[in-house]
Amino acid sequence: MKRVDDFRLKFGRKELVPIIIGGMGVDISTAELALEVSRLGGIGHISDAMVQDVSDRRFDTSFVKEKTKFYKHNIANSDKSVVKFDLDRLAEATKMHVGATMEAKRGDGMIFINCMEKLTMNSPRDTLQVRLNSALDAGIDGITLSAGLHLGSFGLMADHPRFRDAKLGIIVSSVRALQLFLRKTARLQRLPDYVIVEGPLAGGHLGFGMDWEQYDLATIVAEIAAFLKAEQLDIPLVAAGGIFTGSDAAAFLENGAAAVQVATRFTVSNECGLPAKVKQEYFLASEDDIEVNTISPTGYPMRMLKSTPAIGAGIRPNCEAYGYLLDGNGNCAYITAYNQQIVIHPDGKNISVMDKTCLCTHMRNYNCWTCGSMTYRLKDTTRRLADGTYQTLSAEHIFKDYQFSVDQQIMLPELLAEPVPG
Repeated sequence: MKRVDDFRLKFGRKELVPIIIGGMGVDISTAELALEVSRLGGIGHISDAMVQDVSDRRFDTSFVKEKTKFYKHNIANSDKSVVKFDLDRLAEATKMHVGATMEAKRGDGMIFINCMEKLTMNSPRDTLQVRLNSALDAGIDGITLSAGLHLGSFGLMADHPRFRDAKLGIIVSSVRALQLFLRKTARLQRLPDYVIVEGPLAGGHLGFGMDWEQYDLATIVAEIAAFLKAEQLDIPLVAAGGIFTGSDAAAFLENGAAAVQVATRFTVSNECGLPAKVKQEYFLASEDDIEVNTISPTGYPMRMLKSTPAIGAGIRPNCEAYGYLLDGNGNCAYITAYNQQIVIHPDGKNISVMDKTCLCTHMRNYNCWTCGSMTYRLKDTTRRLADGTYQTLSAEHIFKDYQFSVDQQIMLPELLAEPVPG
């Protein structure tokens, strides 16, 4: 049986270990994680989700505080249409996060940034254009377009001097989505450098309806590969979603995928941004503890642990500080759901909002425990310590296990005497 290391992802003359780490926000895929994967010869992602808050934590800036102060008069107002992002400050935060990461890069791998179209930010086109072009300005190796069809995103970067040099890719979950994207971008004569095919077992937001169980990653990859072959398009395909072992990955590579994107196993790495107590929740999870629900205001189904504190929480919308999911009219599905509960509970007490959640605030506070379908298997990748907790792993250990393992084997770590702080 072949192993992942028998294959290489080729971008022109550059060859990489065909392992890509997904861009988990908000700062779950940290710069430290991306840098380590790049050092090892793969591709690491950072995310620009809530990049101003990420900058505040990483560089001790005050973007969120300043925005909150500027709009403090509107905090009690249910109308959030006035809450806008300062585009210059947004660009500054993006450049700081990306620039510092790229300056620290070592090794032969690459670092990409994950950009979600569903971060509409009360000005979808303008804010997305700033995010994309600022990342290019700061030297990012590549941009992965996610959480949306991105029919206009290439056009937002077309005038940038790095538009044809940086690696640009898109995440899709169907042939139709890719067809729409290619049709809309054809006039630019610029194909994506890679296509990530994300199946129904992925973590976080899914590119399917609640009928996600009817779909299969291998089938979708084969359908898209057949479409590309028929169109004579040589675009590397990356399989993603539910790829838990090196053997799982090698099977996709043997069947024509150019690389795999993985994330779940890296959520419990030392370099991951999740707090230590949340990593332990992931280790403890059983298969029955994982659900796909519709509480995300984006409209996409979302996979998470049933025990996530974000489910049913009735906190006041904090758009003056964040507001990343406000549409172009200042609306958000959570605000609507929250206001419906305020009518029932005018004092604002004992509010529970079950159908939607304040995704910005809960993701910022690591209280939305999104996860992949295989999270319940994480406990089998490590050892239990004397105090009952599970040992977290280095990103290098997990990466090399994917790279070199065979026969569905998982390499356990050396047993530590004490848990690693996280």
